[in-house]
Amino acid sequence: MDKVRSGKDRDVNARFEAMVSHYLFDAEFCNPASGWEKGQIEKNVRDSRHRIWQKIQPFGSLDELNAWLGAECERLWREAKHPEAGISVWEAWQAEQPHLMRYGKPFDGFVEHAKRVSPTCLVTHERNRYSVPASFANRPISLRVYADKLVFVAEGKVVAEHERDITRDHGPGRTIFNWRHYLAVLQRKPGALRNGAPFQEFPEEFKRLQTILMKRQGGDREMVDILALVMFHDEAKVLEAVRQALDGGAPSKQIILNILSRLLDSAPPPRIDAPQALALEIEPIANIGRYDQLRKRIEKNAA
Repeated sequence: MDKVRSGKDRDVNARFEAMVSHYLFDAEFCNPASGWEKGQIEKNVRDSRHRIWQKIQPFGSLDELNAWLGAECERLWREAKHPEAGISVWEAWQAEQPHLMRYGKPFDGFVEHAKRVSPTCLVTHERNRYSVPASFANRPISLRVYADKLVFVAEGKVVAEHERDITRDHGPGRTIFNWRHYLAVLQRKPGALRNGAPFQEFPEEFKRLQTILMKRQGGDREMVDILALVMFHDEAKVLEAVRQALDGGAPSKQIILNILSRLLDSAPPPRIDAPQALALEIEPIANIGRYDQLRKRIEKNAA
């Protein structure tokens, strides 16, 4: 909502208008501070809250909470009786479903903001900072805010995506890195690998490899070259190659490249069943004179 005017007039934002057009309905608003205009809805919501939120346990994530809430709503619908029919709300819903219009493509609901990437490849949203690829440093970028994720768009394509971090406090916020976004920086400054904050979240295989390589002369450059493989090959294959090299006891860039090339090789071609003895249908004729003709032709061209 961009602006609340007098009465039921509203200035809605462009994304809300797009959702209205997508689902083909008319938006009708209540008067400000007039909850009684939709009192039945408010009453049902309040009653459902009292029935569901009696006992609640702590959850590890928002997805777990939503899954529990969906199961509790379904349980409530199975128990609650329909006010007009002599069946439960769930049974009424099952009987009504075959007569409903088919559900189309879901609306891509997000709020878009224009942002500018900092010199450290970070974009700030709600006091939190999120990383984007280093090639977009100091450049404008479009941020699409969803309920559970943030999508960063530039030059007409998605360049980064992060899980949305929602905090209730008023602190300085968190910095969420993706170490893959800084691989281009490592190509120019391999020394940043030692104490760089984005590189504290490496997979376990890369951490073990880094511990070994950093003890060698030039190990930081070798580690950067191995990390750069992620930019061109499947990360799971690269991690598998590193894992096999570590299990072998002597990990190095050459060994990892060798293992990775074998992992990336396609399956061998099928074997051809050929007869034991091959027979020629037209046998060649021995004619040594042809070599004399070739020699004379060369001498003629040289003359």
